[in-house]
Amino acid sequence: MTAVAPSDAQPARPPYTLADFDFTLPSELIAQHPATERSGSRLLDGSQSTPADRTFRDLPQLLRPDDLMVFNDTQVIKARVFGEKDSGGKLELLVERVLPGNEVVAHMKVSKKPLPGARMHMAGGERRGGFTATLLGRWPDEQGALFRLKFSDEPHALMQRHGHVPLPPYITHTDTAEDEQRYQTVFARHPGAVAAPTAALHFDETMLATLDAMGVRRASVTLHVGAGTFQPVKTEDLSQHVMHREWYSVPDATVQALADCKARGGRVVAVGTTTVRTLESWAASGQSEGDTQIFITPGFEFQVVDALLTNFHLPKSTLMMLVSALSGYAHIRGLYAHAIRDGYRFFSYGDAMWLTRSTADSQR
Repeated sequence: MTAVAPSDAQPARPPYTLADFDFTLPSELIAQHPATERSGSRLLDGSQSTPADRTFRDLPQLLRPDDLMVFNDTQVIKARVFGEKDSGGKLELLVERVLPGNEVVAHMKVSKKPLPGARMHMAGGERRGGFTATLLGRWPDEQGALFRLKFSDEPHALMQRHGHVPLPPYITHTDTAEDEQRYQTVFARHPGAVAAPTAALHFDETMLATLDAMGVRRASVTLHVGAGTFQPVKTEDLSQHVMHREWYSVPDATVQALADCKARGGRVVAVGTTTVRTLESWAASGQSEGDTQIFITPGFEFQVVDALLTNFHLPKSTLMMLVSALSGYAHIRGLYAHAIRDGYRFFSYGDAMWLTRSTADSQR
């Protein structure tokens, strides 16, 4: 189906198909660099039927003292590492997960895949101050795209020394010192993500202090965002889509903060879709730690999240489906049409949007 702008589409009715989440985005609206200041972006208020244009510094006006804001405190690792095979052929690794024993799970970009046991010379190899990665075999993942390798030293230290910031595929420049600082939240503390929880990139210490002074509570979860977050859904029948796995953790202190928030009548405000996926995975499974493959589409019964601060998402992505589930399909289409007409900046370095949970009738 030919892609159309949100304003050109009639509101669909379930069951939804992949084409219902497609739209045309002018390339000039894809933000290539962050705003000059973290809190200097725009904020589209989508909490009412009519969109309202704000700035991110207006966020405190949308919050209440009894609210609980939940952040994803994952830390983006310098997961992209370049090297070569014994034959001299170039390759690139994107480390998705670090395992015990200096092993990693990674995507591999290379003209011809090496065989298990092959040694790859990363960042120039050990003779030039780099390191060695030995291919152990395939990693059993849903898409069959991952490999298990053993690094010659501790992976986090090697990536910090030799790796590159894993910028999303729609950002066209190579990583810089600015990216190393700005493609990371100010409260990141648990290394493991290959993509930033981008809604949280807008927060600086001044904004956090303002929220604290208001009496807005804060809590944290961890979800190590994987590269699969950028993969479009490819099946028209959404029920056939297989979600990628991501590791999450919900600390006991956050569980208590959530209970306290509900008891006082406050709202649980998720900062970013990764936080939504973490909280709803925990609520559905009862497990405070583990892997999640949760796929949130319109009709999903939310158990925890009342409001969401998020960036604008890719066409045909699972995240477009998630925000449609939270605030209603037609409402999200209207917000995206407004954002495109008004020149909002899209994706990881782009502007933000404030959403609240719709009634059950508008979700279906």
